[in-house]
Amino acid sequence: MEATEGTNGGTNEEVLPDVVKPQIGEPVIPGTAGIVKELGQTAVPTGEPDIFCMTIIGQIEGHFVLPPHNKTTKYEHIIPQLVAAEQSNTIKGLLIILNTVGGDVEAGLAIAEMIASLSKPTVTVVIGGGHSIGVPIAVASSYSIIAESATMTIHPIRMNGLVIGVPQTFEYMERMQERMVRFVTSHSRISEQQFKDLMFRTGELNRDIGTAVGGYDAVKYGLMDEVGGIGAALSRLNGMIAGEMVQQPEQVSQGGLTQ
Repeated sequence: MEATEGTNGGTNEEVLPDVVKPQIGEPVIPGTAGIVKELGQTAVPTGEPDIFCMTIIGQIEGHFVLPPHNKTTKYEHIIPQLVAAEQSNTIKGLLIILNTVGGDVEAGLAIAEMIASLSKPTVTVVIGGGHSIGVPIAVASSYSIIAESATMTIHPIRMNGLVIGVPQTFEYMERMQERMVRFVTSHSRISEQQFKDLMFRTGELNRDIGTAVGGYDAVKYGLMDEVGGIGAALSRLNGMIAGEMVQQPEQVSQGGLTQ
């Protein structure tokens, strides 16, 4: 960097603008571009929002660390955020954005139970996909919305790694599957029989048993409450924060729904 001659006979270094300070040998990137490069984040409003937005994307990581090339959501990161949001006096509601392929069953159920046990209003929006263990997370909120183009894959649970071929192994898997079925049916309007029919259907998926449910079908079955997006979710959440009662959509005669 060149030095310029000062009025007092000394030398004054050029003053760099307010930028993200680079490491030695790295170029200087000012403003928002520097934030994107250094933190992977864009500039956000500086005010104190009353709605906390949480994203659950990629694969839900449980007790085992997934390969570094996998995009994951770690449950040990999500659970403290939910606790902090519950304790915060400024946060009045939570918006959960869901786009996941599924993942660890117990980690997914832990996140779902945390969301369901919050005392503050919660709205879930499924965009892209809410597959596998993402289904219980999607229905855990006070109100659930799915995008028209989004899908939810419902299938039996799987087990990776060493499997001991004894009856107890299969009984354990069946009990865990029943836990997931009970959670989904108790937090949505779909019946247990309808959910199991979707779970064990053959011929729908190429290499697996189960069903890929689209946006409108998810609402028709009673799995989700409404087809919509971010605007509908924020409108619903703001209404719930203001004290408005959640109006459930009218039941339809098809889809095996409970009254």
